[in-house]
Amino acid sequence: MFFNGFLDFSNFLSLFFFNGWSFLETSSTCHGINSQIIWISTLNSSTMVARTVDLRSDTVTKPTETMRAAMATAEVDDDVLGADPTAFRLESEVAKITGKEAGLFVSSGTMGNLISVLVHCDIRGSEVILGDNSHIHIYENGGISTIGGVHPRPVKNNEDGTMDIDSIEVAIRDPRGELVFPTTKLICLENSHANSGGRCLSAEYTDRVGELAKKNGLKLHIDGARIFNASVALGVPVQRLVQAADSVSVCLSKGLGAPVGSVIVGSKSFITKARRLRKTLGGGMRQVGFICAAAFVALKENVEKLDGDHKKAKELAEGLTQIKGLKVDVAAVETNIIYVDIVEGSKITAEKLYKNLEEHGVLVMPKGLSRMRIVLHHQISSSDVHYTLSCFQQAFTGMHQEIGSYSISTSRDVSYA
Repeated sequence: MFFNGFLDFSNFLSLFFFNGWSFLETSSTCHGINSQIIWISTLNSSTMVARTVDLRSDTVTKPTETMRAAMATAEVDDDVLGADPTAFRLESEVAKITGKEAGLFVSSGTMGNLISVLVHCDIRGSEVILGDNSHIHIYENGGISTIGGVHPRPVKNNEDGTMDIDSIEVAIRDPRGELVFPTTKLICLENSHANSGGRCLSAEYTDRVGELAKKNGLKLHIDGARIFNASVALGVPVQRLVQAADSVSVCLSKGLGAPVGSVIVGSKSFITKARRLRKTLGGGMRQVGFICAAAFVALKENVEKLDGDHKKAKELAEGLTQIKGLKVDVAAVETNIIYVDIVEGSKITAEKLYKNLEEHGVLVMPKGLSRMRIVLHHQISSSDVHYTLSCFQQAFTGMHQEIGSYSISTSRDVSYA
């Protein structure tokens, strides 16, 4: 049914714009006809996107009503003085989950990793062994070097996010060369491994790295930005996954959907040193309990949603791989991250694809000239997945393609079931 102008309708669910036309999803009866999709002719509709499917990262989630209520009523005090009860409750809970003695709330995963590395590498010129494709090495502004004077010793990451044990061992400096070499003090792992597509490191692998570290008098730190995703995907408790680690940085604003913050965990002596470094870096936030209250809600309510995120990611990856011109390694999608490559010789360029998707409210993260990253989170529905697939299909073919609940075409012929 096509109409120009306004419609008499009620109980509409959402409004979308596509290819110069807009349509309404509604469960009501309009003009005596049971209709769930109604097209409306619009002017300049490309600038009026009412539906946004934000797949750039799991950091884009909005605080839930429960989080907002918890923030409004949180009991607070001065956390720099160690007196904020809500911050202490969150830190204690994360320490308990990870099986460590104590925890410390920090503003971000980057701060958490930086503090952890600097505690372990307390002498300038110390060296840390880490993956060449790890978050600490690539995306944290070189902070361990610029601020801490710590030298990175990158080892090649395999496609599954691991580093070969033998390669790690070879990278450990011989103490007899201390006159000319940096001194190896620390090994860092990342679980799940973001740049490998959210791949998970097994407890057994981490144990082996931990044993190697101990044998050589080194410490082991885990960047656990998405450790809960890894735990759910592997079916292994978080405590078991980080058992071999001396410290862990646990992000609460990624997969779990808190608005802000991470907690670093380790021994009591480690946290004492970390607290001082946090103050040095300007991370003492006084009445921080109102932020911690939202993170505590995320910890309690959103872990159980991660499995659904992973299933939707797999569904989206399987749908994308059916579109000619795209390449997705579906088997590599273990958690909530998908990497999508535009096949060489495709009719559409990456720039044009991003623009096309954005015009229809689908946001992805460009990762080079022909690659993009998609990240699922608890505020992405199955309906969003189907809509996204339809937008990708239309961008590549300009032809009718029915995917899940949505059927979209350039002829403006749409159905919704």
